Amino acid sequence: MNFFVNDNQIIDEEIYIKGMDVNHIKNVLRYKENDELNVVCKSNNINYKAKIEEFSEETIKCRILSKYKLENCRLNIDIYQGLPKSDKMELIIQKCSELGVSKIIPTNMKRCVVKLSGKDEKKKIDRWNVIAEVAAKQSLRNDILQVTNIFDIKNVCENIDKYDIVLVAYEKEKQNSLKKEIENIKKINTNEDIKIGIVIGPEGGIEEQEVMDLIKCKAKSIGLGNRILRTETAPIVISSILMYELGDIGG
Repeated sequence: MNFFVNDNQIIDEEIYIKGMDVNHIKNVLRYKENDELNVVCKSNNINYKAKIEEFSEETIKCRILSKYKLENCRLNIDIYQGLPKSDKMELIIQKCSELGVSKIIPTNMKRCVVKLSGKDEKKKIDRWNVIAEVAAKQSLRNDILQVTNIFDIKNVCENIDKYDIVLVAYEKEKQNSLKKEIENIKKINTNEDIKIGIVIGPEGGIEEQEVMDLIKCKAKSIGLGNRILRTETAPIVISSILMYELGDIGG
């Protein structure tokens, strides 16, 4: 398990772990003095092997034994997720974090039942980012998936130029497929980093006009086969396939 700290928690050759991790390390994992931890600095993704030296009520003091920096995956995936009902977003965040997705951008679409704003939006996003950090710890990521503020389709269109390609999962698309787009990426891509955006509709699907608006902004509509995937299934499946074909899943 990885534990994440800010750079101001690293002083000379010592790391000071604070917050909820203190209780987790001490009372859940039951670590003792001289036990070793994996610690990652959030600002630069440097990994530290550290030994616990001292427990206090609010802090765990650790001595740095070694440090190294892992190379991040060359594939960067951002998911524009239509706001789903219930706790589906939590599942999406957990699994996409494990798969190595960089960001999830909650997106308000015409068929979204859930509407968030003001304090409710901030509360949800704060919770989602906590879930992302927990998932990063458990999966030994050396960075944390970021959940951003809520976008709409206009915002997505404004961001399309930031990506090498943006894929829109659309159940009515019969001509173009994820498989075809992966083949195209492989033909034109060198060893440079690849940045891909994925747009996923909510439970009721993404409206045709929203798809047309995205295509006008140079996004690519793709089909995923004969079966319709749920809103919480589609981002996991697409991310898995992309990470296998273009990223670091599979070794």
